[in-house]
Amino acid sequence: MKPQPAQLPKPETLDYGDIITRYIKGEIDLIVVLGPTASGKTRYAVALANEICACRDLGLFEGCPYPMTDAPSIQGAEIISADSRQVYRGMDIGTGKDISEYGEIPYHLIDIAEPGSQYNVYEFQRDFIKAYKDIRSRNCVPFLCGGTGLYLNAVVSGYDFRSRKPLSESRPVMEGGDAGIIEGLPRNPFIIGTLVTREVRNDRIDRRLDARLEEGMVDEIRGLLAKGVPAETLISYGLEYKFVTLYLLGRLSYEQMREQLAIAIHQFAKRQMTWFRGMERSGVRIHWVEV
Repeated sequence: MKPQPAQLPKPETLDYGDIITRYIKGEIDLIVVLGPTASGKTRYAVALANEICACRDLGLFEGCPYPMTDAPSIQGAEIISADSRQVYRGMDIGTGKDISEYGEIPYHLIDIAEPGSQYNVYEFQRDFIKAYKDIRSRNCVPFLCGGTGLYLNAVVSGYDFRSRKPLSESRPVMEGGDAGIIEGLPRNPFIIGTLVTREVRNDRIDRRLDARLEEGMVDEIRGLLAKGVPAETLISYGLEYKFVTLYLLGRLSYEQMREQLAIAIHQFAKRQMTWFRGMERSGVRIHWVEV
């Protein structure tokens, strides 16, 4: 028998005014937007951040005490990226940074490492805490947005990477996602998942892949090789950097590269959803929304 596709989570209708009210009251201290690739998570997070800024500009936060300081109102919203490849400078097209999507919303943990280096989850957790504290200290609402499961777990499930132990020796600090036992991590994140059907997601992946190839993704990766980034390192980054590098090394034809890369991204998106459902089984509450 043909295996049946996994059932999608049931979408919710969220009251964004209630989410912000709960943030002001201190019941929420981080808004997380996660989802598989091509699910629209960045666009969704930016839209919510812009709503907060619009409310600020209308003076709707005046007189609302901010949960961390004596400041009279929320000053804006900023987004911390949870994407393991967007940390690298010069890896723009292949990682789909789409910086223009952010508009006037400040972002963090993008373009912070040199291509060829190996940025790890320990460094991400450390850098997240620094960015998170900075955003909160300026009376802005922090968002975490991305699809790298291990990075998300490092924040919302509280894996303690300070000892630099391998993941197999790390443990969540508390069942259910209370990460606040690790100093500097949020205690009460509100987690939103962006949901699309597999058919829509795969169609978006294919169209986006063709657009990136036309935009110059092959030349971008050729340039990285010319700058001395080892081919083995680019291959280790996976997906676009793996298959395009194999094409540039002559191990794949262009047609083989395009076909195998599309399949690999489809499979990656499926693995992301499996990871997120695993987070739910461990006690992390994700509010799924259709986008």
